[in-house]
Amino acid sequence: MERHENGRTDPRDGAAQAIATTYRDAGVDRDAAGHAIGRIAQLARATFAGSTVGGAALPVGHFGGAFRLPAGDDRILIASADGIGTKLKLAFLVGGEAHARVGGDLVNHCLNDILALGARPLFFLDYVAMGKLDPAVLETLVGGMAAACQANGLALLGGESAEMPGFYADGEYDAAGFIVGEVAPSAIIDGSAVAIGDVVLGLPSTGLHTNGYSLARRILGLGDDPIADRGQLDRSLPGGGGESVGEALLAPHRSYASLVRPLLEHGMVTGMAHITGGGLVDNLPRMLPAGAAIELDPMKWSVPPILGFLIAQGHVSLAERYRAFNMGIGFAMSVNADDAAAAERLLAGTGAVSIGRVVERITSTVPVVQGLLAEDGGSGGRANDG
Repeated sequence: MERHENGRTDPRDGAAQAIATTYRDAGVDRDAAGHAIGRIAQLARATFAGSTVGGAALPVGHFGGAFRLPAGDDRILIASADGIGTKLKLAFLVGGEAHARVGGDLVNHCLNDILALGARPLFFLDYVAMGKLDPAVLETLVGGMAAACQANGLALLGGESAEMPGFYADGEYDAAGFIVGEVAPSAIIDGSAVAIGDVVLGLPSTGLHTNGYSLARRILGLGDDPIADRGQLDRSLPGGGGESVGEALLAPHRSYASLVRPLLEHGMVTGMAHITGGGLVDNLPRMLPAGAAIELDPMKWSVPPILGFLIAQGHVSLAERYRAFNMGIGFAMSVNADDAAAAERLLAGTGAVSIGRVVERITSTVPVVQGLLAEDGGSGGRANDG
């Protein structure tokens, strides 16, 4: 029985059963990454002695790192760094304004990370490395970063452009972003205020944002044939609104700052999570104190057509999809049950929806995020998930 490498059944074998595609098939091992991050955290903590690291409740591995200014205790700096990931491969393939799009994605990703701690952004720096400097591509890429910075009220303070012959393939590059914001000590959202019974609100994503693209490319069979790959991307997206698969994959990574800020100003938010790599399963626990869990109801929200399409094409299992993709929720926050109705009024028109609640985690063997998998009693999503 012959099968394609990407896990889809060879069309010549009509009796064959489809094979589920996993993130590990695509070369990404999140479990190994988690173990490595745990070891790195120990190295980082060893540098804190005698420093002015702020927010003692924040573990290494939260959405941002906290640093108390030596001049006083009235402000805490929150910093984060991230990249664009293999969404860049689509920008290389499509070209043109796709470079500006991923530049904006980089800023918004970093911005959402420090937003998860309640911070207002101050400034952003970038790092771009190319095998051979392409001035037009560099200008378009950084132009996208500058536009996103301007839209979100932070300064693009500087950056580094490195030309590294022989290190990157022709026409390819990598980019990383570094953001710094500030928050008052009394306003930091570190999860300590999360209480059993809090309502969890979810803000919709536009699609994959900047995570899950290695798996998406694997499912679509994208490789080293630009003509064939562009043909795949130019197909109309099943279940979409007329957009192509490529357009849906390049949908922007949303900034949630303007949506979340009113709730922060009203003091309603107890915890927040940016749903990035690791999906709902790995990111929601980062907003919780010890002994708490989140019970989700996946029937409360819809999954974007692009994710439903990929899940169906790749036969992606329930467990895999909730770690590889954001599944339609790009940002989540918890509010006290008494504030839930007022919070939903402030979020009216944003697509925000109540997706679950904070519950007690009875034992350490109980999942921190519950209700997503069949064995937890969850349905695994609405009809759009394919």
